[in-house]
Amino acid sequence: MQDIIPDNFLTHLDSQGEAQMVDVSAKIATIRQAVAVARVRMLPETFAAIQAGNAPKGDVLATARLAGIMAAKQTATLIPLCHPLPLQKITVEVTPHPQLPGYEIHATVKTKAETGVEMEALTAVSVAALTLYDMAKGLEKSIQIEAIHLVSKTGGKSGDYSAPA
Repeated sequence: MQDIIPDNFLTHLDSQGEAQMVDVSAKIATIRQAVAVARVRMLPETFAAIQAGNAPKGDVLATARLAGIMAAKQTATLIPLCHPLPLQKITVEVTPHPQLPGYEIHATVKTKAETGVEMEALTAVSVAALTLYDMAKGLEKSIQIEAIHLVSKTGGKSGDYSAPA
């Protein structure tokens, strides 16, 4: 598998085993992009109400998209060892899937920096999914957030990655 790192190579630990932020100062800034996905599953009645715009808190999908964008920009403040990055592009798409029933959330994050944006994309879909739950919990408490994962990443020393189909 292309994403396995040797046991003796943990970049977030110093020689004493203490957590540290990785020093990326010697790296060259390159264009990097990451795409992540999450699914939000719900009852057909909840899905129908959201699609019809009948959720008690207002526009569920627009609020979830905006929350995802804002979350990507705040990743370094949420995840202790992440580097603050200048993000040049963030898109969050919330796509209806009647067969779930529910929604699939895709986030694409792009930068020109010394380190990648995988965590920003994953944070975007996670917070967008949580926001969708929050906006719709008045309709249903059993909404499920699932399958959060990295779909792809490009750029950087470790090369490109695409999740298996």
